[in-house]
Amino acid sequence: MSKKDNLPITRKKFMQELWRYKRGSVSRRQFLGVTGLGLATAVMGTAVPGLLPRKSWAAGDIGDRVVLATWPNYHDPTNFEQFTEATGANVQMNVFGSNEEMLAKLQAGGSGWDVFVPTNYTITTYVGEGLIEPLELSMIPNYEASAFEPRFSDAGTVDGTVYAVPKNWGTTGFVVNTKHTGGKTLTTWKEFWDISKAEFSGRTMVHDYQLTTIGNALKYFGYSFNSVDPAELADAEKLLIEVKPHLYAINSDYQPPLRNGDAWMSMCWTGDGKQLNTDMPEMDYVLGREGGEIWSDYYAVPKGAAHREAGYALINFLLDPAVNAKEVLAHGYPVADSRANALLPKELLEDPILYPAQELLDALEFGAAATLTDPNRAELLARFKSA
Repeated sequence: MSKKDNLPITRKKFMQELWRYKRGSVSRRQFLGVTGLGLATAVMGTAVPGLLPRKSWAAGDIGDRVVLATWPNYHDPTNFEQFTEATGANVQMNVFGSNEEMLAKLQAGGSGWDVFVPTNYTITTYVGEGLIEPLELSMIPNYEASAFEPRFSDAGTVDGTVYAVPKNWGTTGFVVNTKHTGGKTLTTWKEFWDISKAEFSGRTMVHDYQLTTIGNALKYFGYSFNSVDPAELADAEKLLIEVKPHLYAINSDYQPPLRNGDAWMSMCWTGDGKQLNTDMPEMDYVLGREGGEIWSDYYAVPKGAAHREAGYALINFLLDPAVNAKEVLAHGYPVADSRANALLPKELLEDPILYPAQELLDALEFGAAATLTDPNRAELLARFKSA
């Protein structure tokens, strides 16, 4: 019930206030007052961690820090604060924009990471190069394999050994500010690339990430997102070189220019699309009808992690279903954990950005391992960036 007028709060209003609370725009007291949940915190404490004190998440002394390598806009900072409060270990976060960056850092040695977040298609490479350790599942009791949808968790197991456990899944599309299209939404990658050379010249961003930037250029011609065919890559390169002078930037952290109006369109991942659309409804998240990428990310532990116990404790904490649900509410990426989904609002589970229409999902491809180390794709991206 609303504290002000004693009338039931609408679902829409509740979700608006919940998002404001998650982003820190309102205090706990304000959230409870507006939503009428002041007498129900014992119930909501399960679904919305942070409303009640949390139990300890690690036994014993795990040290004073844990270093996490992850992606932009991909966590709820208040969860890290709760982890530190419970364990004494501060979370130090390194942000990366591509799997190639992560791989190169680990190959060079001395990354300093205790946990990192690789994407599905990269894990066999990490295993093959001896950069990742088999997980001690006894140290991650919150991981229940049966709770996860297999297509978003299977890539973490290589030759029967678990090397990584699921974080989130999503899609790669693009976000467009429809204030600059006369309210019209776009529907294809062909439109994305063509408008970038015309009305949106100087206003479009692409990822600093060969898998998605090259992959979505390949979709312009109807080729596979994962193609390593030299002739098809040549077509993609021609398109990218034509578009390059018209781009605002090549950067995988694209939210700031989109929010301040410098950029009008960008390649985009699910959660960024949800965050932008929530705050700026004119921002449409689009999956090109030609296809593109569907992906799943994982938590993994690099070999030689300096704060190994803290790394395992952080993974275990983040896989607690209530914590995981809070993560989803903050970043807008879907999770394949049925336990966490049971705590999420119906409106979120039916959101078309997180859960697109089946015909759009059917056209998407998981990244292929061959693309990570293919020299032709790596050289193409280098030529594109230096053009």
